[in-house]
Order: sequence, then structure tokens, then C-alpha cells
Amino acid sequence: MSAAKIPYLKLDAEIEEAIKADRAANWKNPLAFSDENVVRREANAHDVATITRPAFARDIEKIINIPAYNRYADKTQVFSFVENDDICRRGLHVQLVSRIARAIGELLGLNVQLIEAIALGHDLGHTPFGHAGERYLSENYEYHTGLCFRHNVHSVRVMDQLYRRNISLQTLDGALCHNGEFAQQVLQLGDTTTFEHLDAAVTRCTQDAKEIKKLRPSTLEGCVVRVSDMIAYIGKDRDDAIDVGIIGSHSIFDSNYIGRSNAQIINNMTVDIVNNSYRKDHIAMSDDAFEDIVRAKRQNYEKIYFKEGTVSEFENVVQEMFAELYERLLSDLLAGDESSPVFKHHVQSLISKSASIKRDEYLREEPNRIITDYISSMTDSYFIALHRHLFPNSPHRIFKREYCDDLY
Repeated sequence: MSAAKIPYLKLDAEIEEAIKADRAANWKNPLAFSDENVVRREANAHDVATITRPAFARDIEKIINIPAYNRYADKTQVFSFVENDDICRRGLHVQLVSRIARAIGELLGLNVQLIEAIALGHDLGHTPFGHAGERYLSENYEYHTGLCFRHNVHSVRVMDQLYRRNISLQTLDGALCHNGEFAQQVLQLGDTTTFEHLDAAVTRCTQDAKEIKKLRPSTLEGCVVRVSDMIAYIGKDRDDAIDVGIIGSHSIFDSNYIGRSNAQIINNMTVDIVNNSYRKDHIAMSDDAFEDIVRAKRQNYEKIYFKEGTVSEFENVVQEMFAELYERLLSDLLAGDESSPVFKHHVQSLISKSASIKRDEYLREEPNRIITDYISSMTDSYFIALHRHLFPNSPHRIFKREYCDDLY
């Protein structure tokens, strides 16, 4: 179907009228997660919600003040090897997810502050160099331990263990279960109601990556963030691919319902989800939307993600750099080399900025876990600089497409 024939969808008339009537009657969605039911690992007096700082507003403030949040700004979303201020970095991505999810959540009468907290924290565990970096880090971690590294699982560790901000169970559950790579037409609620459940899920997912496919958010707010993560990147990644020259225009994509462009995908998916989810105990999309978004994801993989980074020959270089850096840092840690960056930059910084973690306690962690903590925390630029510092004679180098390269 041509782009001109795909309309910008509007809410079904009966759904729009129901929303207006419910708002006029001050109806409260009984399935919205209530602040009064928030669950935290520690019963700290200073974390008790107040009228000025409600429960999930506290989570939002905790998250944006975690050092890992600052590092979103220089972490790859999709394109690693090109300097371009117009393309999306992970910091913008989480804001886009938050905006889309809050728009859907508000229409459905859900807790938008819980939605924002999940959205802003969901990628805190992401590695440098996007999903390619995640694969390379997991390869090394699995080689040494038999365990796997996944960014959604590590996001929970960052918030709950490394910086110990006493983030709520509901926010952590939403972050753990956000993985948008697995499209679902209907998202039914999971059953994580205690930290014991959460900890068990984290353990299962670390031992076997296939367990991640079984995760389901235990709040409707978490379900909204999960689907919004997918909505946020499908269209925006296409815009970025045009900016860096991977594709020529949106016209190369086929669509029968949700559209090709970022703006139309966001609008049409938002409308479709609200039409199919209002006053229901799950988050759903229509058959047409599901079929089209699966098609859109497949096309993005074929036309964009398989070319991730734009300069494909650097993919193997980065993989080798991950292996070199991992082995060197692990060796330094095991040798107790206090002059190593793993001590001077990572351990020292973490201990000084974490709320309650102690140095000796942290160093008793399994050594490979400490190395994955460190490497996953790195920005793209820091990773490159550290590798250059530790391996000044290494043949492995990344040469980004600089701003003025096309002027020569």
C-alpha cells in the first residue's frame, strides 16, 4: 500500500466518548497501580511517599540521579561509528519511550509516574555500542562463567544492587520485563509480587537467556513501556538510517496499517493500542497492527540492523577489542593491581557514589561479575579511550566517520 493511502488513525468514536465521560466522572482505573501499594526492598523512613514526593516520583528522581543515567548520552542506540548530533543516542531513546508510554498510559488511566520511572530506567544496564556490544560482552562473560549478560537484567542490578537507591519492585519489574525484541499482540500481566520473585527471575535469566522470552511485566504500566519501547525505535531508527545514509527514504518499507514514518507509526500504534486496551486487564493491539509491526521490525532488521554501525568492517574489530579489554581487566582484578582502571576508575567511583555498598563487600563479588559491571557501564568514547590507553600498540582501532569527512 502506498504511504499516501495509509491514514493517520483516530480513536474509535465510542472509545473517545468513553474516555471523555470517564474523565468527566473522575473515574479511576482500578487496574492502575496505586502509589499506596508500592513495594520497596527496605522500609526506609525517608522513602515514604508524601504529597510533594509521591512514590514513583521518588523513583524517577532516584533514577535520573544515578551516575549510569548520565552515561546514556554517549551510548549507542543503533549507529556507533559516525559522528552526527542528529542521530539518536540512548539518552534520547529512553525519553522517547517515556513520552510515548505516558501518552498511552494517560489515555488508559494508568499511573504515568510509574510509567516514566520504568521508561527512564529500563536501559541503565546497556553496554557501549548497543546490541552489538551486548553480544560481545555476553560472549566473554559466558566463556568464563557459563552465564549470560543481558542489558534488561543488568538494568535491575544497576538500580537495585550497584547503586542501591531502594527503587520500587514495580519499577524494577518493568525494567526487567521491558525487552521489546519479542513482539506480543496481547500482553497479559505477570505475577511478580515480591522481591523473592524478582530475584528468582533475575537468576533464571542470567543462567539461561531463553528465560527472558518468558518475562511478562506485572503491571499494566510495565506492559505499556514494553510495547512503547518497540514503537519508539522502529520509526526513529529509520529516520537515523536516512541521516547516516544507510537508506534513501521511508518509501523502501512496506506497510498496510501503521505507516512508514516515525510520526505515523507513533500515532497509529498509540491509537490502536488504546482502542484495543481501554478498560481491559491487558495491553493489546489489533490483528492489523500486530501483523504490520512484526513486518516493520523484520524490515528494520533486513535494511538497517544487519548493517548496524554503518561501517560493517568495524564490527569484528569491536568484538576483538571487547575480548582484549575483558581479559586485561580481569587479569588486573585477579592480580589486585590497584593501579589498573578497574580499581582506579570503576571500583573507586562506584564505592564513592553508591549509597551503601562497601569496597570489601563489592570485591568479594565473583570477579567476572565485576568486569561486566565495569564494561557495561562504559560509554562508547570511554571504551575507545581506555582500549587505546591499555593497548597503545594494538592494531585494533575504530575510525569514526567524522563531521567534516564529506568535505574532502
